[in-house]
Amino acid sequence: MSLGCMVWVYKGFDWQRELPRILAIDVRWVTVAVIADILVYCCQGWRWSLLLSPLARVPAWRSIQAVYIGLFANEILPLRTGEVIRSYLQSKWAGLPFSVVISSAVIERLFDGIWLILGFYTITYFVTLPALLVEGGRLLAVVLFTLTLLLGVAVFTKHRAHAAFAQSRWKEKLWHVIEGLHNMGNSQSFYASFALSFVYLALQVVPVYALIKGYGLDLSIGAAVVVLVILRIGSIPPQAPGNVGSFQALTKLGLMLLGVQSDVATGFATVLFFAVTVPLWLGGFVALALTGMKLSDLHRDAHTRPGTVQVEPQP
Repeated sequence: MSLGCMVWVYKGFDWQRELPRILAIDVRWVTVAVIADILVYCCQGWRWSLLLSPLARVPAWRSIQAVYIGLFANEILPLRTGEVIRSYLQSKWAGLPFSVVISSAVIERLFDGIWLILGFYTITYFVTLPALLVEGGRLLAVVLFTLTLLLGVAVFTKHRAHAAFAQSRWKEKLWHVIEGLHNMGNSQSFYASFALSFVYLALQVVPVYALIKGYGLDLSIGAAVVVLVILRIGSIPPQAPGNVGSFQALTKLGLMLLGVQSDVATGFATVLFFAVTVPLWLGGFVALALTGMKLSDLHRDAHTRPGTVQVEPQP
């Protein structure tokens, strides 16, 4: 799929004509894009600490470090393994059960999905989207509705949730999850985290719009929202490491739906990919180096450690 996307994006691309335009992009707007992208993941780390606050006091900088390591892993390993790795690190540092921490990561994605689907159905009033994306949006809405119901059971009817798993051989691990979800869901920080998820997604519009300005495209911030929503909806299924290929294809598709010429859209997609990916590589590398561990070791430990991990947090 990744290879097919790359072929579609770059087939017939006139490098000789478009490369000078890529190199002439306004560096000031690139700087804005990079700073905004860093703030996106700082916001994500802050939200994660806020969400976990009813269970443990987790410093925001620790959550940001775990987020960056997870993102770095996603750039190298397939199937978004970084989600498991960041949850493993958080459970290790905070002394929380792994099952509870991974559940908090699912809640994060649920929050993101709710805001994303609202944005998706909003842009359908302004842009005619491909049928595949529309069907994907509908499927996402069904999944979100199901997860919201399950979360509601754990949060508001804890005893029924306990009873439902009373005969399961996994009941102890599931009870940890239910207790964690109940405590998180009945706190003010839960709703603050949901509100912060809007900020997290809104910040992601800034790099797109900044590069639209820097690249000299005559598009509004609404166009940046359209591109971002298409990019995020299309990136939901697990793909190649770093979403290479699909990232460029979805960005190009979004711009072409807005009337941008194919070669111009390809050049912009190339710039956007490197502008948001290179800082992530550097940040992830530094975050990983600070742990003194190798990514391969983290990958092994995260996938072999059983349900709960009770380890003293690192100083």
